[in-house]
Amino acid sequence: MANQKIDKVVLAYSGGLDTSVILKWLQDEYDCEVVTFTADLGQGEEVEPARAKAKQCGVKEIYIDDLREEFVRDYVFPMFRANAIYEGEYLLGTSIARPLIAKRLVEIARQTGAQAVAHGATGKGNDQVRFEFGVAGLAPDLKVIAPWREWDLNSRQSLMTYAKEQGIPVEYSAGGKSPYSMDANLLHISFEGDILEDPWASPEKDMWRWTVSPQDAPDQAEELTIAYEKGDPVSINGERLSPAEMLAKLNEIGGRHGVGRTDIVENRYVGIKSRGCYETPGGFIMLKAHRAIESITLDREAAHTKDELMPRYATLVYNGYWFAPERRMLQAAIDLSQARVSGEVRLELYKGNITVTGRRSDDSLFDANIASFEDDGGGYDQHDAEGFIKLNALRLRTATALRGFD
Repeated sequence: MANQKIDKVVLAYSGGLDTSVILKWLQDEYDCEVVTFTADLGQGEEVEPARAKAKQCGVKEIYIDDLREEFVRDYVFPMFRANAIYEGEYLLGTSIARPLIAKRLVEIARQTGAQAVAHGATGKGNDQVRFEFGVAGLAPDLKVIAPWREWDLNSRQSLMTYAKEQGIPVEYSAGGKSPYSMDANLLHISFEGDILEDPWASPEKDMWRWTVSPQDAPDQAEELTIAYEKGDPVSINGERLSPAEMLAKLNEIGGRHGVGRTDIVENRYVGIKSRGCYETPGGFIMLKAHRAIESITLDREAAHTKDELMPRYATLVYNGYWFAPERRMLQAAIDLSQARVSGEVRLELYKGNITVTGRRSDDSLFDANIASFEDDGGGYDQHDAEGFIKLNALRLRTATALRGFD
């Protein structure tokens, strides 16, 4: 039950079963006006039908925003400058979308004079944390309504029954059920639930949407060159693209070569282990290419420091701390490191694999004269290595001499 009077609430609304039921439930339970917000993050589905559904439910203020460019430019690209990957495998496709949705919810609440925002995340997942941390960081005065933590509609069947009784315009079939819980945006598509709740069960072959099976990918490798400016990709094979166009193009190229599939069990912030399957073709290409251009443009210790910070950064993104001061502090350091991360990377895609075949940059720190095995050019004197080794081995020799090796 509502514990305070709410006159207006902004709902993150997809037009699907869950949020359609939530819309009606908010109107009845809180006796309030509901403003709907639908974001186009490149999920590959038409968003305009949500407008008609919202109107049918009596909604007067409807926001449908194309956020694709902002999403990639201001969220995905900064995260990839950090080479962020959670628990060694997850490229944070769902995690990175939530702060932008939270930000837009807050902006609309300010514009419309709403006292609250609402979301459809369940009480078992990470998204509730991400949405609500985002709102807390931007607008602590706003109330957040999470219906899944309040109502007793705790199954898909109960939602369908409620929708039918209330005349809510949703598409469903009696007794039917979607096989997977899916989330998509320009960075990835995820699959959870159904048979995937058994960690031993193999994903069904027809589950995958964006990528062909590596076994069915073309027998001919495809080569591409990605140009970087200050840590961000800006062109493919000489064609300059916007951030959203860049990621969409890499998804297309990677998808046809079976690149970017992962099947993992991850540790949710709320304490639950969750099995999920992900398709992130463009993301895997960007990660590989970015590390390649950094390999010749970053100082060794700067690169190693970034690698040490990365797990912390990735965990902050995963857990919903995008607007927290510690994430912003890390981002400032990461962005500073990218000032000279510019150049080109050549890659080859073949049956699920990404191979770097070349990298070059006007800001390269690679000195062929020093690296060459042919001579001692570039001012490197091999005799200097003797003193270097002796000094750095001193503590090892001392410890073993005094204590022995145990």
